[in-house]
Amino acid sequence: MNANAPIRNTQAESDLIDRYDAAKSALSGSVAVSALRESALGQIKNKGLPHRRVEEYKYSDLRAFMKSAAPLATAADSAAVKGVLEASETFGDLDRFKIVVANGSFVAELSDIDALAAEGVTVSNLADALSGDEGAQLLKSPKTGPNDGLVALNTAFVQGGVVVTVKDGAEVSKPLELVQLATATGAQVVRNKITVGKGAKLRVLESFSGDTGAGEINTVFDYHVADNASVAATRLIAGKTEAARLLTTIATLGAEAEFKSLGFIAGPQFVRNQQFINFTGENSEAKIYGVSMAGGSDLADQTLIVDHAVPHCNSREFFKTVLDGEARGVYQGRINVAPHAQKTDGEMMTQALLLSETAEMANKPELEIFADDVLCAHGATSGQIDEDLLFYLRARGIPEDEAKTLLVLAFLSEAIEEYGEDDVTEGLEQRVRDWLAGH
Repeated sequence: MNANAPIRNTQAESDLIDRYDAAKSALSGSVAVSALRESALGQIKNKGLPHRRVEEYKYSDLRAFMKSAAPLATAADSAAVKGVLEASETFGDLDRFKIVVANGSFVAELSDIDALAAEGVTVSNLADALSGDEGAQLLKSPKTGPNDGLVALNTAFVQGGVVVTVKDGAEVSKPLELVQLATATGAQVVRNKITVGKGAKLRVLESFSGDTGAGEINTVFDYHVADNASVAATRLIAGKTEAARLLTTIATLGAEAEFKSLGFIAGPQFVRNQQFINFTGENSEAKIYGVSMAGGSDLADQTLIVDHAVPHCNSREFFKTVLDGEARGVYQGRINVAPHAQKTDGEMMTQALLLSETAEMANKPELEIFADDVLCAHGATSGQIDEDLLFYLRARGIPEDEAKTLLVLAFLSEAIEEYGEDDVTEGLEQRVRDWLAGH
């Protein structure tokens, strides 16, 4: 079967087409934006949802998982948003600025706009910007995967989000949390455009709270990191839900820029966390980390493409996965090195720990190198808890469950601590303990 041939729509795909017809008159955007939406929907009509016959989704068949597609979430009541926001336990007491998006729409009155302005950060409503002259530019994604299905879904249905701009030279004093909340059931489709000016520094916390019921969350974070600028982005995907969580990062790096991220997965039944890192300026660096925990029949997918299109850039990728029950883990990582991208230095490592005989891990690290003066390597391991270490701990009076917790925590903490954002380390490690206590 040709993966590109038109296919018969599933119930979920028919629902999505109906969803678009019902919502398109209310979706923001200029004429050019509407054309982009129609084109993206055409991709869904012709190719369907991403499925296993598409190489990039071989181990994460969204088409098989989604039996139906819920309507888009409706506008949130401000009192309800405030209640969910106060009850959320995303990053605890960590001092940070907040930008709130609820049911797919920016909530200005609950966001720290004035405080951020004093730091050199402007925040505006993406839905308004889409109607302006440059609206189409906001949806034209930089390089991602070939005709990526999730980004196409996002382009067709995006409801709102924020446009964040950090002025040249600004060093934002506290992390900025982009909080995405749900006060009612329904799908949420959000895009956030974050531009960090020359020499600026920004730390971002990406979190998701509330219950969308059967509605999927599809969010794109589009980062543009200018020359000499740096960004650290921590993504927390937690909470038990049977709906899909579909998250995309697109990062474009200028010269001598730094981009660092950690994708932390614990709980949802189907998670696809994909990242596309594009070097466009020389002497830049990207460090990408991932921590995944899945139990039951859950799926945790970490997918990554690093595109070295210019010389003298470094990239490091380090991912850890723990699986229990009949859970499945996926790591797909690829480093592309263009013919003229000499002196590229890239390393990729993925390691998985299986706590049961029925858990499965698909590790697929790849190198695609067309330059001859580079340093590139990858590695992958899967295994079980070391019985010798377990015996060592039990021999010192530590109960078996506690000993296993210590070993798993030590395994995952290697990635969390190497990420190096100390103010989130303790909270993430506590989430590891909480997840282990429930399995």
